[in-house]
This record gives sequence, structure tokens and C-alpha cells, in this order.
Amino acid sequence: MSDPRTLRDGKLLASLGREHQHLLQVVSLSTRLARCDEELAQARELLTAEDAEMASEARAEVERLEASIHQLEEQAKPLLIPQDPLNERACIMEIRAGTGGDEAALFAAELLRMYTRYIERRGWKIEMLEYSEGVKGGVKEAVMKVDGTGAFGDMHFESGVHRVQRVPETEAQGRIHTSAATVAVLPEAEEVDVEIDEKDLRIDVYRASGPGGQGVNTTDSAVRITHLPTGIVVTQQDQRSQLQNKAQAMKVLRAKILDARLQALQAERARLRKSQVSTGDRSAKIRTYNFPQSRVTDHRINLTLHDLPRIMDGDIGRLIDAMKLADTEERLQEEG
Repeated sequence: MSDPRTLRDGKLLASLGREHQHLLQVVSLSTRLARCDEELAQARELLTAEDAEMASEARAEVERLEASIHQLEEQAKPLLIPQDPLNERACIMEIRAGTGGDEAALFAAELLRMYTRYIERRGWKIEMLEYSEGVKGGVKEAVMKVDGTGAFGDMHFESGVHRVQRVPETEAQGRIHTSAATVAVLPEAEEVDVEIDEKDLRIDVYRASGPGGQGVNTTDSAVRITHLPTGIVVTQQDQRSQLQNKAQAMKVLRAKILDARLQALQAERARLRKSQVSTGDRSAKIRTYNFPQSRVTDHRINLTLHDLPRIMDGDIGRLIDAMKLADTEERLQEEG
């Protein structure tokens, strides 16, 4: 990595950096496994000790070490299959209210809060790129960058339609309504991934609307960028200057172009896959949040947890880990 030729090649340097981090994990787990195996062999030698107390302690130690080894082996499984280098990247998350009117917007706001709490606990950083508020405190649309190693690898499992079942505050008859919000997770695109020719862009500027502080609504600071070859359109108006809005819009545009390419590749690969666990089809209903029963069900892996308040407070690690495990097991079967 310190080779001058490597340092001059941004794409190669980024790739080698991610591979280095992956290998460090492999080495760390291998070292811990070797140490546990050695300690287990020593503990088993004491199982036949004449001292009953010593033999009892040895049995307890054997059980502890065997459990540790099993846990380490489970952690090692994902490292034994080819890794998608995009998994280590930052990501861009888009949360939008779907069917259900005001109730859908309120649910989208709750999803945003859920993800924000999870992301903060992971020690990752959030940069809000676009925010459109709905009525009654709801969210029409929120676009944010999640910056942290492994952010896309975790969060891309959240892509899809999230459905909520509950009694809205405005429902006088106490009937349960069903609403939905959509989540899209895109890997952050580096400039070396997506080269954009200025000739392929149409850039329109206009006056920003809504809250944003003095000056935002009185100048043509909002930016709309259209990528002519793909038809992808990105708008940005939350920043104070036109230059800042254009820079933010370009980040999102690169991510969307990269994602469109990945979706095309994924669609081709999906024909060869038996399971749809990780195809990332955003039109599919992936999860249901049932408030009356305090139940969350992930339909992709038939996992149900009766712990809705904690999950809505950001405790989604169990859901993400279960998806990771299902995806790993599927990949291991394919490799086999």
C-alpha cells in the first residue's frame, strides 16, 4: 500500500485498504481461535484429575471454551466467503412515506428515529442531505449519509417496504390501519467508481422553498441535476449556497448511478440464486411492525420478535444479524 504507484491510483488504494481491514479481522479471529484451542486442550487434560474440585473447575472451563470456540467459528463464517467490497463503505439512506397518508408520514418519522438511534450507537456519523417534513411531525422524505466502516454492509438489508399495523390517533372507531414507508440504501460512490461527464448533466437552479433560514428562500440556491443518459434526477435545497447544494446533489447522483449499475448486475445474478434473501428488491414487503401485538416480523427469513418498543428505539441489531447469518449460510451453500 505504500508503493508510490499505488498511492497514485485512488481506486486501487481504496480497494487495498478495504482488503487490509478484512485480513486484519481474519488474523484476529484466527489468533483467538488458536489460543482457545490450546487452552481447551490443557483444560481437557485436567478432567481426569484426582482432585474433585480441580476436575469440576476443568469441566466448567471446557464448557466455556467450547462455547467461545463455537461463537468464534460463527463469526469467522462470513470471512470465509468472497466479500463484496462495497459492504465496508458509507451509505446513503432514503426514507419515504408510502401508502397511508399522514399515518405513513408519521411512521416514516419513527423509522428515521429508529435508524438514527441505531447508527449513533454504532458510533457512525449522520449527515442529513435532504429532509421534507409532513404534517403532524411526520416525514415525507429524508435522505441521509451514514458514514462509518461497514455501514452499507449492515444497512442495505433495510432496503424495501416497511409496513405498519396500528390504530391511528385520528381513528375514532379503534380500527387497525395498515400504512407503509419505503427505505432505499445505496453504497456511497467514490469518484473513481462513477465518472460523470459534465456534458451529460442538465443543472437547473431555482428558489428553495420551506424552512432553511434567512437567505435560503430569497436566492436561487436550490439545485436540480438531471443525468441525461440514465434520466436520474436529484434535487438539493437544504444547504445555504448553490455551490453546497450542488456538491451534495452530486454525492447522491453518484450513489444512484452506481446503485443502478449494481441493480442491473444483481438482477442478472438473481436468476441463478435459489433464495431471495439478499436480492435487495425494494418493491418487496420486507417487514411488518404490528403495534397491537408488539410484534415485528421479517418476512424474508420468517423471524418474529415480540419486542416492538425496543426495536423502534433503535435495537435492530438482532434483525440485521439474523439477515447477515441467513445471507452467509446461503452464500456458503452456493460456494459448496
